[in-house]
Amino acid sequence: MLLLANDIVKKSSIKDVAKLAGVSIASVSYVLNNTPNKSIKEQTVARILEAAKELNYTPNKIARSLKTQKSYTIGLIVADIANPYFSQLARFIEDEAEKQGYTLIIGSSDESDAKFARLLTLFRDRMVDGLIIAPVEGDKTAVELAALKNIPFVLIDRTVPGFDAPAVLINNREISRKTVQYLIDSGKKNIALVSYNTGITSLSERMEGYIDALKENGVVVNKSFILYIDEKRIDDDMDERLTSLFASADKPDALFFITNKLSVSGLRWLIENNIKVPADVAVVAFDQTDAYKLFPVPVTFIKQPLPAIASAAMELLLERIDDTDAPAKVRELEARLKIKASSM
Repeated sequence: MLLLANDIVKKSSIKDVAKLAGVSIASVSYVLNNTPNKSIKEQTVARILEAAKELNYTPNKIARSLKTQKSYTIGLIVADIANPYFSQLARFIEDEAEKQGYTLIIGSSDESDAKFARLLTLFRDRMVDGLIIAPVEGDKTAVELAALKNIPFVLIDRTVPGFDAPAVLINNREISRKTVQYLIDSGKKNIALVSYNTGITSLSERMEGYIDALKENGVVVNKSFILYIDEKRIDDDMDERLTSLFASADKPDALFFITNKLSVSGLRWLIENNIKVPADVAVVAFDQTDAYKLFPVPVTFIKQPLPAIASAAMELLLERIDDTDAPAKVRELEARLKIKASSM
């Protein structure tokens, strides 16, 4: 059915709510904007809310933003929205933003500095009130972040070397050290680490924790046991590196994958090559993903506190929105090792 302009129902206004509730427009504004006002009685609040519900009233966000000089939107830039870690984290951040009356806009940089720069420009043009950012590797990132003079932002997952900014991180180095120590205590001697060929700070810290544990136990760091994978050709590189490693005389008795995408690719290779877990090799993965459920053995993994990361990121960002001169706080949260059959 074709609707003409005159057939469209007129949107209710704050004036309509006030008229139906029999109160002043000011009282409606106080109640619907959650502004404290002791002079408004509980019965009046209930009447206003009932009237708003009956009229299906929704606040005019454009008028609200003009009055407050806020857009009530927040931008989120993740490294890869297809990665279960970032997609789940984005959902938690969206929930936290909604609690505070903000709408979240999400962009994925795909670890590209050019795309990262375009997203920052897009969010600036959209006049977001703040940004939560997983920065990409490289000097250009620091330059782009330095240009965000009027937009508060908080970093998540990783930092930018030499750049002072509020951030929410996890204890990457320590949890990796504890994980490798657990494998050593379980009798493992040839522990291989599988990482990306990148300088992303969170991954570098995980590698440092691996090396810390080996050195603390008097184990010589064997460079052939540190496998670097190109993120753009994960499966091909994984096949080449693991095939070579397991063909050597000094085979690994444990594999530590330091991202979930690497874990999934590595588990695929183990199945295809009939490598028994944990009989032939123990496996530990960083982060949780539903893909582990397809593996014959429950996978030991490091669990990041996603709800706490989201909450802390929003808290720090709101502090910066309220006070752009607030100190650049860094919150380090604790990840935990969840031991399953793959490492026993």
